[in-house]
Amino acid sequence: MDYLNSIDTEFFLVLNGLHNAFFDPIMYWLSHKLIWTPMYLLIVFLMIRRYKMRGVLMLLFVGLVIVLSDQTASGLLKNLVQRLRPSHEPALAGLVHLSKAGAGGLYGFVSSHAANVFGLATFLHFVLDKQFKFLKYWMFIWAFLVSYSRIYNGVHYPGDVLVGGLIGAVFGYLMAKAYFLADAYLPKKEQQKS
Repeated sequence: MDYLNSIDTEFFLVLNGLHNAFFDPIMYWLSHKLIWTPMYLLIVFLMIRRYKMRGVLMLLFVGLVIVLSDQTASGLLKNLVQRLRPSHEPALAGLVHLSKAGAGGLYGFVSSHAANVFGLATFLHFVLDKQFKFLKYWMFIWAFLVSYSRIYNGVHYPGDVLVGGLIGAVFGYLMAKAYFLADAYLPKKEQQKS
């Protein structure tokens, strides 16, 4: 574990050390949840327009993906593992470049940002049809950029982001499977009632 931690720390210092005045505000906003509200609203609109009631069902499962990813990352693992964020690590004092968002909470393993964005990207990858091919690719690029911004902004090690992303991807995949089961079941119930 000490060896992995040392590699993670070295990798963090390299990536976090790539900061400059041009990218600082960009990376700050990439991490900011509110900046993505128009994108989320557009996705909701497109899903409802394309899939009607199935789109509503998809959105319910999106909510499950986010809740499971976020609570596993923030509610469970951060408190269980209690790994200090690099921004709170005394051994890295003076070496960490922080964005104007600040140092964040005390513990960082795993990144809930990474878990949430990769959970959403993975879920949408499996449930959206070919008409949304561009959106599917964009969601993974977006997830990568948001996750990278957490390292750039000094609040997560690469390992925090990697494991968070994997957790989100697993929940996204599992909830996509659950969605297809629910989607296959609900129309049959509706037909039985009519």
